[in-house]
Amino acid sequence: MRFLYLSFLFCVALFFLSCKHSSVISVNHKFDSKQLDSDYFVLKSILESKHPSLYWYTSKDSMDYYFEYYKNKIQDSMTEQEFTWKVIAPLLNKIHCGHTSVMRSKENIKKSKNKKYPSFPLELKVWNDTMAVIGNLNPKDSIFKRGTIIKSINGVSSSEIISKMLEYLSEDGYAHNVNYIRISSNFPAMHNYVFGLSEKYNISYSDTFGNILSTILPIFVRGKDTIKDSIKTDSVLNTKKIEIAKIKKITKYRSLQIDSSGQFAIMRLNTFSNGKLRNFFRRSFKTLRKNHIFNLIVDIRTNGGGNVSTSTLFTKYFSDKKFKVADSVFSKSKTVKPYSNYFNGKWLNNLGFAFVAKRKSDGQYHLSRYERKYFKPKVKNHFNGHAFVLINGPTFSASCLFVNAIKGQHNISIVGEESGGGWYGNNGIFIPEVKLPNTHIRVNMPLFRVVQYQHENQNKGKGIWPDIYIPTSYDALKKGYDMKMKVVKEMILNSNKQP
Repeated sequence: MRFLYLSFLFCVALFFLSCKHSSVISVNHKFDSKQLDSDYFVLKSILESKHPSLYWYTSKDSMDYYFEYYKNKIQDSMTEQEFTWKVIAPLLNKIHCGHTSVMRSKENIKKSKNKKYPSFPLELKVWNDTMAVIGNLNPKDSIFKRGTIIKSINGVSSSEIISKMLEYLSEDGYAHNVNYIRISSNFPAMHNYVFGLSEKYNISYSDTFGNILSTILPIFVRGKDTIKDSIKTDSVLNTKKIEIAKIKKITKYRSLQIDSSGQFAIMRLNTFSNGKLRNFFRRSFKTLRKNHIFNLIVDIRTNGGGNVSTSTLFTKYFSDKKFKVADSVFSKSKTVKPYSNYFNGKWLNNLGFAFVAKRKSDGQYHLSRYERKYFKPKVKNHFNGHAFVLINGPTFSASCLFVNAIKGQHNISIVGEESGGGWYGNNGIFIPEVKLPNTHIRVNMPLFRVVQYQHENQNKGKGIWPDIYIPTSYDALKKGYDMKMKVVKEMILNSNKQP
């Protein structure tokens, strides 16, 4: 049982990465209105009967209105991309569930593999109502350097652009922070999906003196690759490359590094699903104890969640008291019938329900183990020093269970920005895919609602707020350094206090 990871990291983020610059893919294949109506009816029926929190943030009357509104957006014929971005994505946004997200069909992904298409020419970082250049697809351009503030594109202001894009993305409640990251991860594709391609872009920007200027940028068209990677045949070299690749693969999930000063260590943990984490935890906390490391920076800014039992194990190394995973975990049904054939796994989902979910007096099907069991802290190699936990928008799902359990503890400082995962609760545990019968568009469908431990003290609709708030730094963005990490390191090095 697990909370599944969505972005650059999350499901919508994966959607972005897989369909980068794909504006004209499958334009010759259009589905007629009967096929689209059929897919829409299937999705609506599944959402209404199986989604655990369809009306958590949006009333039934309002959802009924949105179902009808987006049904009327279906045209006589539409491509997969049109159906996704004009109908499905904005509909799912109204549920305010970060785990309910849309992905392209596998067929569409296969068709677009290794193909390159025209795109908006600038990579932008967005936050609040601000957009700044972080990359330029045209290296010969001399105007738009890293850090240039963009004021408008084709007459649409930066605040309007960001606000419009947010209407197409899933999120827990109203925690926008994760979607600022998602938009920033592939702004050209997102701008294409929402506003369409233009032959030319009229871009208004601020120069280094604060003057507002404008210029015209042509659409960016990628050329064919002219350089092919050479193939090495040396067996020894290949063996070393494989070994290095394995190391890189494992460290992309997790790593521990003791600073040369000996005053702190940095643990980066990007998931609770991969990377042989149980062994990593055991070895890491043993290393910290043996080296007398009393300050630990735990970086989970890109941790989108994963296995709940692994997240719980990690919490045991930090918590100074007994804790629960959640106050309530329940589903509105004990089966995915009569829609089993639309779910990946099909009957396996029903079998899973039969073993773990029990009906209670409220009519819901509960995972009682997570609701009633208190977990005890680790004794051996328990971390008793000061932990600085870095969080951000992509801190999601099971990683928020960890943060919630230790927040407020005397030796814990939560640092950074609001998490993307809901503080009050979210939906997850089982998150199978639903494949629509005609377009084969896929929708992630969480089957359980999770209400956080001690949820009475938490703000419904928001993410977890840090103890030490460090917002996006324009100077750091422009110069390319990690402001949040820099601040925490300085806090540790400038302090003489040790437990």
